[in-house]
Amino acid sequence: MFATALKYGLELTHGINITHCASLEAAKAEIAATLEPAFSLSVLDLNLPDAPNCEALDFILANRMPAIVFTAAFNDGTRDEILERGVVDCIIKNEPGSIDRLLAAVDRALTHGLTTVLLVDASNDSRQELAGILRRHRFSVIEAVDAVEALRLLDQGETIDVVVADTNLADMPAAVLLKEIRQRQGEDCVPLIGFCDHGDARLAARFIEAGGADFIRRPFLEAEFCCRIRHAASLQQRIQTLKRAAANDYLTEIFNRRHFFLTGPRLVDQCLRRGEGTSVAVLDIDHFKRLNDTYGHEIGDVVLKHVARRLKVLVGEEHLLARLGGEEFGILFDGLDVRQAYAFCERMRIELAKSKIVVDDEDLTITVSIGLATIEAPESFENYLHAADQFLYMAKHAGRNRVMSELALLDALAS
Repeated sequence: MFATALKYGLELTHGINITHCASLEAAKAEIAATLEPAFSLSVLDLNLPDAPNCEALDFILANRMPAIVFTAAFNDGTRDEILERGVVDCIIKNEPGSIDRLLAAVDRALTHGLTTVLLVDASNDSRQELAGILRRHRFSVIEAVDAVEALRLLDQGETIDVVVADTNLADMPAAVLLKEIRQRQGEDCVPLIGFCDHGDARLAARFIEAGGADFIRRPFLEAEFCCRIRHAASLQQRIQTLKRAAANDYLTEIFNRRHFFLTGPRLVDQCLRRGEGTSVAVLDIDHFKRLNDTYGHEIGDVVLKHVARRLKVLVGEEHLLARLGGEEFGILFDGLDVRQAYAFCERMRIELAKSKIVVDDEDLTITVSIGLATIEAPESFENYLHAADQFLYMAKHAGRNRVMSELALLDALAS
C-alpha cells in the first residue's frame, strides 16, 4: 500500500521515474543493471524481507546515494543514529501526514541547491561542525567569520535563504545585525536564526522581539537544528512566492510599478554603498494611442506583451525591469555607469525597432523613446524617476525614437 501510494505521488508531483524494489536483492539487481549512476535518490525501509537489520541502508550509503528512511521500526535513539549517518531524513510510516512529509523530503533532496544557509560564526571549530551538519542534510552552506563579512555577502547579491548566526559575534550584536539586514533588504529580508551557548530564555525573547526568525540554544539535537532552519527557509520561500505574485503586472507578466518603487530604493542604496554607477530609464512606446485608436485595445495589449517579452530578454536578471503603467516601462540599471547605460538603452531601442509584431497576417513595427537619468547621490526615488521623465519628454519633443540623457545633451553641445 505504501509503495503504491508513494510511487504514484512521487511520479505525479515531480514527473520523475520511480523504480520499486521489494527486497535488497532486487535493489542490487537494478543498480547492477545500470552502466552509470541512474538514481538520484533512494527511499527505503530499514527492515526488508532479506535485510532485517539495516543492510539495505548500508548498501545504499556504500553506493554514495542520498537516502530517505521511511520505516515503521523506529524510536528516538534509532532516529538519532540514522541521522548521524548522513541520510536526508527519517520519517515514521504510521504518523499522521507521513506520506506528505515524505513527498516534501523528496522535493528538498532533489532541489537541495535552492536552499542556501549563510552561517556566521567566529569559531572555526564551531563553524566547521555546524557546516558539516547542514551539508549532511543537503543544505548549501556559505560561511562567514563575522557580521561585516556576512553583510558584504548579502550586499553582493548571493542567493541566501536563511542566515544562521552566533548571537555573540564580537564585531556586531545580533540585534544590530538584524537591523542592518532589514535596512538593506526591507521588511521581506532574509530570515535570521540566532544560536548561542547556554543562552537564557530572556536572551531568546529579546532576539525574537527584535525580529529574529528563531533562536537555538546549545546543546541541541541535530534533527532539531536542521528542522528549525528548514522551517524558516520554507516559510520564507512561501512568503516570496506570494510577494512575486503581488509584484507581477497582470498583462505583461513582468514586475509592476509597486514592486519597482519598493525594490528600486534598496538597489540604489546598495549600488551607492558599493561605489558603483547606476541610472534609471523610462521607456515609452511611440504613438501608442494612435495604434490603439487604429487597431483597437486588443492589438494594443498584444504590442505591450511583445515589448515586455523583448525587454525581459534584453534586460535579463541583472537589472530591474517593470511596467510603470500604460505604455511606460522602467529600468533600473545595477552597476552600469552613464555611458554603459546609454549604450544599453540604444541597443534596446534598435532591437525593438527591428522586431516585427504579427497581427492578423500583418506585420507591425514600433519605436520607443527613452529617458535616462544618472544616479550619483542619495535622493528620493521619485526624484530619480522625475529626472528620467524629463529626459523622456525631451526625447519625444526632439522627434521620438531616440534616447535622451544628460550625456546625450553634453555630446550634442560638444559637437
